[in-house]
Amino acid sequence: MFQSFEVVPAVDVEDGETVQLVGGERGTGRRHGDPVAAAERWVEEGARTLHLVDLDGAFEGERRNADALARIAERVDVSLQVGGGIRTAADARSLLDSGVDRVILGTAAVEEPDLVRRVAADHPDGVLVSLDASDGEVVVSGWTEGTGLDPAAAARRYAGLGAAGVLFTDVDVEGRMAGVRADRVRRVVEAVDVPVVASGGVAALDDVAALREAGAAAVVVGTALYEGAFTLREATTEGN
Repeated sequence: MFQSFEVVPAVDVEDGETVQLVGGERGTGRRHGDPVAAAERWVEEGARTLHLVDLDGAFEGERRNADALARIAERVDVSLQVGGGIRTAADARSLLDSGVDRVILGTAAVEEPDLVRRVAADHPDGVLVSLDASDGEVVVSGWTEGTGLDPAAAARRYAGLGAAGVLFTDVDVEGRMAGVRADRVRRVVEAVDVPVVASGGVAALDDVAALREAGAAAVVVGTALYEGAFTLREATTEGN
C-alpha cells in the first residue's frame, strides 16, 4: 500500500468546497475553495497519495460530492483513497473499477462487516477500513454515533476480513491543531499486521515524526497544511 512512510494531504469536500472541520462537527472550520485546485496544489508540492472525503456523504449516508471527486481523479495522476457515503459493495467496486486505489469503509464496515470481505475478495488491496475513535470507542455516521467498539479490537477484526489497511482517526483532536496522541495510534499499530494510516491532531513537524515512530505507515494531514503550519515538503522530509 505504501512503499515508505507518506504524508497524505486531505481534500475533504462539503457542499462542493474544500473544508477542514474541527472535531468532526458540521459548520466548523474554514473553507478552502475548489477541491480540484487543492488537489492539484498538493500534487505539485509532491504528494504521492491524496485522501479524498465526501463529508456530506459521511453525514448523510449517500455520496453528495461524487462529481467533485471525479474531477480530481481526472486531473491528477497519484494514488487516491476515497471515502464518505460509500455504503454498498456496488458503490465500492464502482470506485475501484474506475481507478480509485482504495475505498474507505467506515460506517458501512461497522454495520455490515462482511462487506469488507466481499469487496476485498475482488480488490485485495482496495479496502481501507476507517476506525474513527472518540473517548476510546469507534464512532460512525460522521462521528455522531458511538458503537462501543474498541479501536484495536476492531482493527484486528477487519484485518482478518481482508482489509488492506486501517485508517485510524483520533476524533477528539481532529482539526484542533493541538497535537497528536501517538500512544493511541501505537495501540492500533500493535494490534494488526496491515498498514495503519493515522489522522487527527497534527499541528507541527514533531507530530509527523511522532506518528512515524509510533509505527504508522502514513499520516493524513489537513488543517496544518491548509493553515501553513508547515509545507508538505517539510513534512515529508521530517517523516523520512
